[in-house]
Amino acid sequence: MTELMLVSLTEEAPQASWGKADVTFAGSSAYIHVGNSQPLLQIQKAARKLRALGINRVQLGGELWQLSSQWAFAQGFVDARMDYELSWCGDDETQQNLSQRLTCANFARQLINETPENQSPVKLALTAAHWLQDLASEHISYRIVEGEGLLEEQWMGIHAVGRGSDRPPVLLELDYNPLGKDAPVSVALVGKGITFDSGGYSIKPSEGMLGMKCDMGGAATVTAALGLAIHQGLNKRVKLYLCCAENLISGHAYKLGDIITYKNGVTVEVVNTDAEGRLVLADGLQAASASGAALIIDAATLTGAAVMAVGKMYNAIFSTRLEVLELAKEKAAAVGERVWPLPLEPWHLEACPSAYADTANSRAVKGGGPGGASNAAAFLSRFVSPDVDWLHMDIASAFEDNAGPMWSAGATAHGVLTVAELLKD
Repeated sequence: MTELMLVSLTEEAPQASWGKADVTFAGSSAYIHVGNSQPLLQIQKAARKLRALGINRVQLGGELWQLSSQWAFAQGFVDARMDYELSWCGDDETQQNLSQRLTCANFARQLINETPENQSPVKLALTAAHWLQDLASEHISYRIVEGEGLLEEQWMGIHAVGRGSDRPPVLLELDYNPLGKDAPVSVALVGKGITFDSGGYSIKPSEGMLGMKCDMGGAATVTAALGLAIHQGLNKRVKLYLCCAENLISGHAYKLGDIITYKNGVTVEVVNTDAEGRLVLADGLQAASASGAALIIDAATLTGAAVMAVGKMYNAIFSTRLEVLELAKEKAAAVGERVWPLPLEPWHLEACPSAYADTANSRAVKGGGPGGASNAAAFLSRFVSPDVDWLHMDIASAFEDNAGPMWSAGATAHGVLTVAELLKD
């Protein structure tokens, strides 16, 4: 078996012969020279450099490693093929924490990286439910509303988006309750679970469609976050709602000009079938509001506008309450993740007008027009109870189409730790 390479941190500058390199080698050991103002980013990039050299079996060692720096290394070291071996260092508690994080983050990665053929809406819902059940079977119950059953329960958005596929859309409602009968729901999680997004009749170009197996990244993120919080002893009742569908074209698919009447009476004109994520989340947010949860968190790969606004290093966050945004920023920073708040004002509700319905689901221009991410968040706010705290995460950094200096190609799981910390608060 190939020997593990020992990787250590050092604060010493590399020898002059190495130039400005921040990774140097001595025998079967590698040294990451930490010397800039953003050490965690530097360590993550160094891990990517090691993988680029074909190194896939490492042992972290030395006195300078901490939980945060080891996690940063892991984020750069993992890849979609999972062909690596990474051994932690530090005390038992640190190693256990890191192992739990990696188990849950890798669950999200594997879900997101799965081929769309192998990831139907029903399979996504069942995989998520069974994984969580394996973690805490005595505290987990769930039900799946499928196909025409969605119409019977008036989950109109999920049904409309998913009806173009031969594989039925579903709503997963999962209850984690370690407190016993009639315990109040503390948090409700809602995840966008579009297992493949062609754009529907507002069809995407081929290059824009290639990575759209990632469009269930929100569902994977909130599921993995709940799993991590359970691993770490979560002792509150949490409900999970996954809104799962394939957005395809067929004789049964929903069309531009259709009007969806939601359970709460809001009518929506479809002016862009590629703005489907907000249509399915509207159902999940109504279900979450009905649960009585004090805090609702939704996560979705929702808009290209968020990517344009914050890039691929941040997840965009929205809330109608400043204190919720501040809490999310605090929790993300504590685990080395990055979020950035974008505007959400009352006038964003009027940004997508319709002559035929209460609102349109977007604007009939490329990319949804100016402020597209904020307009989408405002659309979602129509379906959230006004008396609860609500955080919307447009997870711009959840997936990389190509390998870069920070991440391998594929799912990043960036956002899982933030949601898990919010659950534990």
